[in-house]
Amino acid sequence: GVPLFVLGNGTNLLISDRGIRGVVLQLARDLARAEALEGTEPPVIEAGAGTKLAALIKKATRLGWTGLEVFAGIPGTIGGAVRMNAGARLGETRDVLIEADVVLSDGSLTTLSLEALDMRYRQTAVPEGSVVVRARLQCTDGDADAMRRHVQEHLDHRAQTQPLDLPSCGSTFRNPDGDHAGRLIEAAGLKGYRVGDVQVSEKHANFVVNLGAATADDVRRMLEHMQATVAEKFGVKLVREVHLAGDWSHWEETA
Repeated sequence: GVPLFVLGNGTNLLISDRGIRGVVLQLARDLARAEALEGTEPPVIEAGAGTKLAALIKKATRLGWTGLEVFAGIPGTIGGAVRMNAGARLGETRDVLIEADVVLSDGSLTTLSLEALDMRYRQTAVPEGSVVVRARLQCTDGDADAMRRHVQEHLDHRAQTQPLDLPSCGSTFRNPDGDHAGRLIEAAGLKGYRVGDVQVSEKHANFVVNLGAATADDVRRMLEHMQATVAEKFGVKLVREVHLAGDWSHWEETA
């Protein structure tokens, strides 16, 4: 009867200043490792949901596991990647996912195929109340040296174009069909817009950064201001990529 919240690496997450009421579960140890299954060629990688994508990419570049470049630069975990079909310039989770093991709300363990997960842009049909515990990923028969170059080029591009030196919730809004959220926000005159210690990044308008003492409420007010401004100027309703977690029961009173 106690509410359960599963925490990955905190990517794309805004937790209320009031915190989370209930149990917070973070997968670790055996559920934070990635290994190639024996007898598979190209390798099939079995990765626990707590495996950090940065660690997986580091291991992939060392061992020549090609195809996993889709995870380069994403500061999350395998579980989070499956839940939201995480991706970037090099692809999405669904490009390499074979299947995922999921513990359902009744405690039973099941395996969901890629088709059953119905992965779309930044969303996956994971059953309500379930926990992703493992995933199997298909590597490709690619060139390992080319893979390493692609990963490094992507990481360099990310460092040049994103505010990695400041705290943020990552990419803030999903890209609307045929456009980019960052372009719309910048065109609305919001790039660099600041209220207190929360700011629309001067480096990339689809990032909201904490300059020191911003609260979760401050950040949420900024997100809503960005949505309202873009809707007013362009008639486009931006959809949050950032997930809200914790106790927001006070929000309607102060919004």
